[in-house]
Amino acid sequence: MSVPLTKTQPAIVSPVSRHVYVADIERSTAFYRDILGFAVEPVRETYGAEADVEVVNGPARLQLGVAKRGSDRLTPQGVFFATNDVAGMNELIRARGGEPSAPLRVNWIKMEMFEIHDPDGHTLWFGKSFNQDQLEPHTPAGKGPLRKALPELPLEDVARGVTHYCDVLGFSINYQQKDLAVMYRDSITLLLIERTAQHRGIGSCSFYVRDADALHAELTANGANVLGSPVSYPWGLRHFQVLDLDGNRLTFSQTFE
Repeated sequence: MSVPLTKTQPAIVSPVSRHVYVADIERSTAFYRDILGFAVEPVRETYGAEADVEVVNGPARLQLGVAKRGSDRLTPQGVFFATNDVAGMNELIRARGGEPSAPLRVNWIKMEMFEIHDPDGHTLWFGKSFNQDQLEPHTPAGKGPLRKALPELPLEDVARGVTHYCDVLGFSINYQQKDLAVMYRDSITLLLIERTAQHRGIGSCSFYVRDADALHAELTANGANVLGSPVSYPWGLRHFQVLDLDGNRLTFSQTFE
């Protein structure tokens, strides 16, 4: 039986909207309802994905869809839930019969969190920044003086690099000369520069993307030097990395939300 949330109980506090494939819809519905305290509601817009059940807990909404055993749709994924009380949420899940890990303070990302696995092996993280109450207010996006980042990546041969970025990574040329090229893809722009005494070493940059798995499949098919499959991390990102011809590292990240 679901344990209803009250004002004194821990809660999920940030929006999450995900589609999760499962093997047994009744088993998974019971887990999210009885162990995690989600309410079962009618399925809303599916956005093209197969959904049999919709479960809701505060601002978190998951759509559960059945996939056959052995389907790649059942590859374990990760979902991150921000909570206002990590220890309390852990205790509440245990009281409902769940088996979450013990809360852990992850210092390098300044978060306290724990995880629990659903019946299909999907990892569910619950966490909160342990510096959250001390964070200084930041300027809302688009309101401050900074607008966009323009990373510079050094290459031994800019022309060869331009061909690689176009044919393999899906970029287009905005401007090109012998020692410099301005490349763009969608809303992202970067510079390919000639490696000189002033621009030595290996560069790196990160991009937020809409669908890490789809982009991973595209770049893999194009022959990119992809460093493994997309991985979901407990701080709310699913990402993978690619190396260009000179070893510059490109990270492509998708937020769980």
